[in-house]
Amino acid sequence: MAKRNNEHLPIEDILKEFVESNNLQSGLDKVNVREAWANLMGNGVNNYTTAIELKRGTLYVQLSSSVLREELSYGNEKIIKMLNEAIGKEVISKLVLR
Repeated sequence: MAKRNNEHLPIEDILKEFVESNNLQSGLDKVNVREAWANLMGNGVNNYTTAIELKRGTLYVQLSSSVLREELSYGNEKIIKMLNEAIGKEVISKLVLR
């Protein structure tokens, strides 16, 4: 853990420093993306979502319905924007529906 420069740091800063010094951010981003997808897409889409994977800025979402995949592909850019807003930063640059 990093040296203590100040005894009175807010817990948010301490956690941020811990996450950065232990390279945990990408793992947290993956969890945040899964949660954001579940919350934004709702049960209808989640019932057909079989896998979600974030790799180097690309979100791969596996869907068990080809009709739903086709439907969602029309809103690709909007979905990326909504997910990034829900996460609070630009984590996803590309969405691949499989």
